[in-house]
Amino acid sequence: MKNVGDNIKKRRVDLGLSQADAAKHLDISTPAFCKIETGQTDLNISRLIQIANLFKVPPAALITGMLDESETNEDLLDLKQQLLDKEEELNKLRKKVIELYDKLGI
Repeated sequence: MKNVGDNIKKRRVDLGLSQADAAKHLDISTPAFCKIETGQTDLNISRLIQIANLFKVPPAALITGMLDESETNEDLLDLKQQLLDKEEELNKLRKKVIELYDKLGI
């Protein structure tokens, strides 16, 4: 959870908010918000969404640390392409296994 906390802190600082300001907007105590940033408190989804809404970023941006949406989209496209490449490689390997079984008469 430390990385998520680091991402939250970075975004908060970029927005010029203090921990007290962020905590007030989230209706939690400053120490509770501090624990979120330091990774001492595990976030639930609803709290993550609250923070993302306050910081005006998608929740995934706080998880990945990619606060620029275009970077997130580029990375997503890259990951999709890698997945397609791996699926193609897997299909080729399956075909080879089937051919070997046929050669062995199994």
